[in-house]
Amino acid sequence: MKTLLHVAAATVALLSVFGPGSLAQAQNAAGANSQKYHVAVVDISYIFKNHKRHQATIEQMKAEMTKTEAELKAESEKIRQMEEQRNTFTAGSTEYKSLDEDLARGIADFKLKMDRLRKDFMEREAKMYYQAYLEVNDAVKYYAQRHDIGLVLRFNGDKVDLNRREDVLREINKSVVFQNQVDITPDILALINRDAAAQPQIGNRPVAPGSSIPR
Repeated sequence: MKTLLHVAAATVALLSVFGPGSLAQAQNAAGANSQKYHVAVVDISYIFKNHKRHQATIEQMKAEMTKTEAELKAESEKIRQMEEQRNTFTAGSTEYKSLDEDLARGIADFKLKMDRLRKDFMEREAKMYYQAYLEVNDAVKYYAQRHDIGLVLRFNGDKVDLNRREDVLREINKSVVFQNQVDITPDILALINRDAAAQPQIGNRPVAPGSSIPR
């Protein structure tokens, strides 16, 4: 619920800051024909990588994960020391059995904690990306409605590395084979990053007009 409320608030702010007039002025050269053809393409992956709030959230989560990893290493070291202490006693002795039981409980608790933390981080990451996607989706919808665009297709503008099999397969299976200046990615990114201190220059994305777009 908190995530959806956050997205809704961001959308309201977007609508209040950018009116139809400002959007018309902001349209980039790479998407000059989008309103003419009523079709546009947008690189969601590129926007995610340059979404300032989204990237800030990722960095915050990375810091938390680094701290958690250090704590887990400390606990793992304690378990290792307990194992060494157990091994100083003769197997089968009362001391050995007592430490062996403590060690077994410690290992079990440690594994449970690791599984819980891993699941928690994975769930938070999924919610974080979904929240960013909803915000991008709202921006695309708003932009398209204001520019009389009836269809917005997703594509990937990354360059193809012929030495990487996954890149080649992505290029072969791309949905958008050609676009003629209908790339509205810079405009959508500008909307998403509207609150940033340094706004990216609109139209600075390295997509040549009329070029073939790799997916």
